[in-house]
Amino acid sequence: MIRKKIFNDTKTAFKLKSDTELDRAIFLFSMMGRPTLVKSGIALTKMSLKLKLPVEGLIKKTIFEQFAGGETMEDCKPTIKTMYQAKLHSILDYSVEGKETEEEFDAAVAKKIELIKFANEEKEVPFAVFKPTGVGRFEIWEKMTAKVSLSDEEKKEWENIKERVEKLCKTAYDLKVRLYADGEETWMQTAADDLMEEMMRKYNKEEALIFNTLQCYRWDRIEYLKDLHEKGKAEGFKIGAKIVRGAYMEKENERAKRLGYPSPICESKEATDVNFNSVMSYCLANLEDISVYIGTHNEVSNYLALQIIEDKGYDINHPHIWFSQLFGMSDHLSYNLAKKGYNSAKLVPFGPVRDVVPYLMRRAQENSSVKGQTGRELSLLLEERKRRKGHETRHDRQEKESF
Repeated sequence: MIRKKIFNDTKTAFKLKSDTELDRAIFLFSMMGRPTLVKSGIALTKMSLKLKLPVEGLIKKTIFEQFAGGETMEDCKPTIKTMYQAKLHSILDYSVEGKETEEEFDAAVAKKIELIKFANEEKEVPFAVFKPTGVGRFEIWEKMTAKVSLSDEEKKEWENIKERVEKLCKTAYDLKVRLYADGEETWMQTAADDLMEEMMRKYNKEEALIFNTLQCYRWDRIEYLKDLHEKGKAEGFKIGAKIVRGAYMEKENERAKRLGYPSPICESKEATDVNFNSVMSYCLANLEDISVYIGTHNEVSNYLALQIIEDKGYDINHPHIWFSQLFGMSDHLSYNLAKKGYNSAKLVPFGPVRDVVPYLMRRAQENSSVKGQTGRELSLLLEERKRRKGHETRHDRQEKESF
C-alpha cells in the first residue's frame, strides 16, 4: 500500500535550496497567492518592458531564478548536474515565445536540434521538447485546424512547418531521443494533433520516441486517446502520450463565450481531475502500446499513479512511465519520487530574460488560478524553514551543553 506521507518529506524536497533560496520561494509563492496582485504585476511588467525600463535585473533575481534554469544551455548545466545527484533528471526547454518570421522559426529549430543532440549525449536529460507555434505561425496552425483555404504564400509556410517538425522528429528518431510536442490552444491544436499522429505513425514503429501532449482539462481527450490507441494497434505504431491538466483555461473559456460555442474545457476543477485520472489510468493499463509522461503537480494524481504501478506489479522505474514537474514548483513531488526510484524529471526552461517573460507570466497566472496549489506549496516551504530553524536551535543547545 502506498503511504501517503512520502510527499511530506520537506528535507528531501528542499535539500538543494539554500536558506536564501528558500526565503525567496516563500516570498514569491506568498505573492502568487494573491490573484489581484499577480494581475497588476503582470500588467506592470509588460508595460515596463515595452517602455524599455531597466527591470530585467529585478525579474532575473526573482521570478526568473525561481522558474528558469538560466539564460543559456551552459547556465543550466550546473543545475542539471546537481539535480541528477539527487537522481532527478532534467528536460531543457528553450522557452522563447511569440516569434513570427520564417528566419526566427528556422533558428528555433536549430536550437531544438542542438537540445535533441544534448539529450542524446547526457544521461541526465531523458527528453527533448518543442512547441508547435515555436516552429510556425499560430495563424497557419489555426487555419489548418479550421480547414480554411490557404493563400499560396500560406501554403508555403505550412510546408515549411511540416518540414521543420519532420526534421525534429527524424533527428530524435536517428539519435533515439524521446521528443514531445507541447499542447496549445484548441483552435490550433487539431492540426498539431494530426501532424504528431503522422510522426508517431512514421517513427514509433518499434518504440515510442515521438510524444504528443494531451491537455486533460479538455473533456474530449479520453476519446482522442482511445481513438489514437486503436489506430496504433491497427497500423502498428506505439503511442507517446504526455498528459497534463492544461495551461490555457481562462483564454479557452473566454473565447468560447465570446464566439458562442460550447467550451472545450471541463465544467469544473473536479471534472478535470476525473478526466486527467481517467486518461492516466488508461495509459497505465496499456503500457505495451503506450508510453506515458505524467506531467502533474497534483498530489492525488501522483498517489493514484503510484498505487496503480504497485497494484499492477510494474517496476517502479518502468521505462514507459515518467513523472515530471516544472522547475521551481512542486519539489516535494519531484525529489521524493526520484529518491524512491521512480523515473522523475524537472522541465527546466531557459532563454534570455526578456524573451522568457511570457512563459514566466503564464507560470504566475497558473499558480494564482489553481485552487490550493500555491497554498500547498507555501505551507511546505514554511514547514521546511521551521524544520531548519528547529534543527539549528537543537544544534545550538547541544553545543552549549557540550561546554
